[in-house]
Amino acid sequence: MASGTVRIQVEDHVAIMTVSRPEKLNALDLDMLRALSDAADKVEANADVRAAILTGEGKGFSAGGDIKAWGGMQPQEFGHAWVRHGHRVFERLATLRIPLIAALNGHALGGGLELAGVADIRIAEEHVKIGLPETGLGMVPGWSGTQRLVKRFGAQVVRRMALGGEIFTAEEAHVLGIVDAVTSSGNAVDAAKDYAQRVSARGPAALEIVKLMIASANGEDNGTAVEALGSILVAKTADLKEGIASFSEKRPAKFKGEW
Repeated sequence: MASGTVRIQVEDHVAIMTVSRPEKLNALDLDMLRALSDAADKVEANADVRAAILTGEGKGFSAGGDIKAWGGMQPQEFGHAWVRHGHRVFERLATLRIPLIAALNGHALGGGLELAGVADIRIAEEHVKIGLPETGLGMVPGWSGTQRLVKRFGAQVVRRMALGGEIFTAEEAHVLGIVDAVTSSGNAVDAAKDYAQRVSARGPAALEIVKLMIASANGEDNGTAVEALGSILVAKTADLKEGIASFSEKRPAKFKGEW
């Protein structure tokens, strides 16, 4: 039986994904990771969705990885079933074709901050605390805390959190560029909805391509971004249509170099 789920609500071209395990402050175990992956697939497949919001149910955004879920794992199982699986899920969210906005309605610590880091935009409520406390447990960030977060927030900011154990307030995180806006308590989702409406009013194809271009410029998954952009471009050409037609008709292709 799953320990939690991710609810999806779609309104006005915006999908709201709510991590729902409030009794554990939305801590993630393997079931919750699978639910996040499934939610990403469903949102991606909905052609009506132009922007998405990721938030948590109750008082927390996400408390990160549930220690009870991984604490008893053997090293090999921990590395493969937990860390690598979590990486795949977070990468899936980070590479959604649509802009993703994280509405931080509660603290984002450890894996919770790594989850927030997959978003393109982060809006935090004023009471939220942000940090990477793993080394205090003898652990290291395992879901891209030293990789994606360095690229998005800068190495020195991550050093302060991961090496020094510094915990930032929402306002401090805003100054450091970890979050993009701060709102009053209880209003992160509404602020995220307003931002998502601004995003969804723009050209969907342009948004998708710009997101890929930014990822490439930032050194995030360059191979996929470049190949996706190339494939999108080629898919619109007359040459491709001719190639497919010639294959179906079992004849040599007559390419004209037409776009």
